[in-house]
Amino acid sequence: MPSASPWRYVAATRPAFLGVTLAACLVGLGAAHGSGVALDPFTAVLSVLLALFAHAGGNVINDFHDRDADPLNRKRLFPYTGGSRFIQNGVLNARQIAALGYGLLCVSMIGGLWLTWASGPGLLVIGAAGLLLAWAYSAPPLYLVGRGLGELCIVAAWLLVVAGTDYVQRGAFSALPFTAGLSYALLVANLLYINQFPDHQGDAAAGKRTLVVRLGPQTAKWGYLLIALVAYGWLVGMSGTDVLPQKSGAAAITLVLSFSAARELLEHAGTPAELGPAIRRTIAAALLHGLILAGALAFA
Repeated sequence: MPSASPWRYVAATRPAFLGVTLAACLVGLGAAHGSGVALDPFTAVLSVLLALFAHAGGNVINDFHDRDADPLNRKRLFPYTGGSRFIQNGVLNARQIAALGYGLLCVSMIGGLWLTWASGPGLLVIGAAGLLLAWAYSAPPLYLVGRGLGELCIVAAWLLVVAGTDYVQRGAFSALPFTAGLSYALLVANLLYINQFPDHQGDAAAGKRTLVVRLGPQTAKWGYLLIALVAYGWLVGMSGTDVLPQKSGAAAITLVLSFSAARELLEHAGTPAELGPAIRRTIAAALLHGLILAGALAFA
């Protein structure tokens, strides 16, 4: 195969989905700034870039380890589900995809070591846990997404993004980014969850035991609404009791998008080809929630 254009490597990371990590970083920066911490522009930008590299690496590794399962998925909703198909379509070969994914994680790890030296040893724990989750989500032997643990993995990973970005600025652990980031991380997990509906037949054929495969679409469809209710209930409860700034409750306005997507999922769980609008609303709900939450925390 001839050498691939650099833009193919960029596209292989699925950059359109990296916005959820950017928003998580902004929540972390907002938590630190709202606590009276003077933000350092260089380490803030570097933190965001390294988090994006880690997310991009995780996306690519997922494509590599799903290279045998993705061809079985004939009902994917492009571009949201079913992977990039770069290996199957001959855009990049499996070796190139693996080198890209693990290379991005290595860059993130090396940069994270420098940030650890600059900010404090606690970041080493956050970074190591984040890299472990990025790998274990898709790769054997853990293969968390194939064991029905993908949603928990996503919640933990995006909480670590929020907490890590805050830690770099604060130089210490704080409960605030974990408390503030939970509702956002749950909404990101709902994006993974709804994406499993178009993919569930292919996943089942490949032995990928996601929650939707385990429960079946008609039972699993209620899980989306449950996750959304927990996310918004947590946010309203924490802001209503002043654990979070009261302005943070403004992010609950995105429940309009989440509940609208939930209604469509309840109606179309058995016909996943109709779920495109619900997936787009799920993406919009997560991104808007993160941006409003970040602003509320920063200027509380």
